[in-house]
Amino acid sequence: MPPTVPLLDLPFLAELTAFRRDIHAHPELAFDEKRTAELVARELERHGVEVHRGIAGTGVVGVVRAGTSSRMIGLRADMDALPLVEMNEFPHHSRHPGKMHACGHDGHTAMLLAAAKHLATHRDFDGTVYLVFQPAEEGGGGAREMMKDGLFERFPMEAIFGAHNWPGLAVGQFALCAGPAFASSNEFKVTIRGKGAHAAMPQNGIDPIPAACQMVLAFQNILTRNKHPLDTGVISVTKIHAGEATNVVPDDCVVEGTVRTFSDEVLDLIERRLRTIAESTCAAFEAQCEFEFERQYPPTVNHVPETDFIR
Repeated sequence: MPPTVPLLDLPFLAELTAFRRDIHAHPELAFDEKRTAELVARELERHGVEVHRGIAGTGVVGVVRAGTSSRMIGLRADMDALPLVEMNEFPHHSRHPGKMHACGHDGHTAMLLAAAKHLATHRDFDGTVYLVFQPAEEGGGGAREMMKDGLFERFPMEAIFGAHNWPGLAVGQFALCAGPAFASSNEFKVTIRGKGAHAAMPQNGIDPIPAACQMVLAFQNILTRNKHPLDTGVISVTKIHAGEATNVVPDDCVVEGTVRTFSDEVLDLIERRLRTIAESTCAAFEAQCEFEFERQYPPTVNHVPETDFIR
């Protein structure tokens, strides 16, 4: 059993709790974190931290210096919420219908703000710490956009560290993983174009639904027959949409899902095989195929020396 760890005893704990609950009650989606970013910037300035606003639109970077060393590191948190309806009823529930801090970025923002306040108050280190408050982690590629906007040119760092809350871990416990830690996130969409007909006379049409069913089953063979058994990959079909009436063969069927891998090589293989199976299956059913594949996020790969240092 992990040791019992007391709650953080900080003079500004109540203040941080109120801050987190405030931004939880006012969630903002990717690249729209204007209120959150301004609250963060003001809190940093209140504690004597140098602030840079507007990086990649709503990103904020704080700078804390101490001593004479030229060494520099970064600490990073994300600020955006998700397009979800909150069902909680506690007093600080979301005030914006259809928006919710369901992934804990309100906590991440508060955590980095706590670090900022501690570092600014004590400055018992030698060098520079950059505090990176990132927009648009939820599908918007906010880290990429900050880098495009010159993040590492303006604030050069030897390393940058981030953490994610993980429900289920005991209080005071951390999970660390060197190498691939989180899989890449990718989406696919297959539109099967058939020909509508009356369900009692299917011979007059081209039914896209049997093609979709064959396709979904065949996709899993990629993982068991094409991918090396020791490589990691997931293909999940999560949406199938077709038809509006029970007595009509629909014109179209749309199949959508997600692909997760730890390497680009496996992702290349899966994308190629998905396309081949989709197009060949449609051809076998005399239907037309439209295949789309979107690579959204690369895998998170933790460098070994930095992971060992944190451990």
